[in-house]
Amino acid sequence: MSASDQPMDTVCKLTVGPDDAGQRLDTWLHAQLPDYSRSRLQGLIKKGHVCVDGANVRPHSPTRAGAVVSVTCPPADPVELCAEDIPLDILYEDGDLVVVNKPAGLVVHPAVGNWTGTLVNALLHHCKDLAGVGGELRPGIVHRLDKDTSGVMVVAKNDAAVQALVNQFKTGSVEKEYAAIVRGVPRPARRRIETLIGRSRHDRKKMSAQPPRGRKAITSYEVVDRFGDLAAQVAVRIETGRTHQIRVHMSHIGHPVLGDPLYGRNKPLADLGTPERQLLHARKLTIQHPRSNETLVFEAPLPEDMTQWTEKLTALTTT
Repeated sequence: MSASDQPMDTVCKLTVGPDDAGQRLDTWLHAQLPDYSRSRLQGLIKKGHVCVDGANVRPHSPTRAGAVVSVTCPPADPVELCAEDIPLDILYEDGDLVVVNKPAGLVVHPAVGNWTGTLVNALLHHCKDLAGVGGELRPGIVHRLDKDTSGVMVVAKNDAAVQALVNQFKTGSVEKEYAAIVRGVPRPARRRIETLIGRSRHDRKKMSAQPPRGRKAITSYEVVDRFGDLAAQVAVRIETGRTHQIRVHMSHIGHPVLGDPLYGRNKPLADLGTPERQLLHARKLTIQHPRSNETLVFEAPLPEDMTQWTEKLTALTTT
């Protein structure tokens, strides 16, 4: 029996088998109800929504063979965030997920300094069928794009979809392809970059490919267009999802993303000036649908500003 099979406001009753005795209750429950995260189940237990033989328990309470565990599925709580009528480019939507083509300049999630005007605020207005995530009536952000990176993003509408998509990102089964315009022409034309990425020892606001401590990051690129020796357009695939990964790796090999204010040499390029943002775009995303397991491929065309820069670079380097 899965959590997604249970209607809200009803009680799910499970019986502990003889082979499951002695486990932590939250661990055992997560195995029975994999559509809920362990932290979500711990919250339900602490709030009294989980009872064992009619009594309240703690997340670490051991299971007993034959015990009947009742789980109440309360409706999602409303969030304090406001819904805002912000235009969205919807690539796909159903009852489990919504896929958007995020424009550059749009922050994904509310935080200090950006409590409004974010993708989450826009989705709260757009999605009328949110089932709730983590006990709150909000969309499930399972991956992010930097504010000034455009392109494809998938967002979950319920706990089951969150769990399935998070697992896909964690296991590396999601395929992510980006388009970037970088300074200079990388050589070789095709390369796999593998380093650690962590906080820079010199600037805590930046990430580094040579950190004192970090996590493995893998990026592969291929040059798809050259603009003399000035710049190149590259197709980039990432096997991991570290903060600023593409921007860090391209800067690390001496070819920062054009217009990157943090990792690039943000000087004018010839007579063309400087882009208003880093020219990085999440072009393609391939996932398995969280309910049907169907392979879904989503693509977003190169945005207008990147197209304009390719045209300007082409005109400059062919005359």
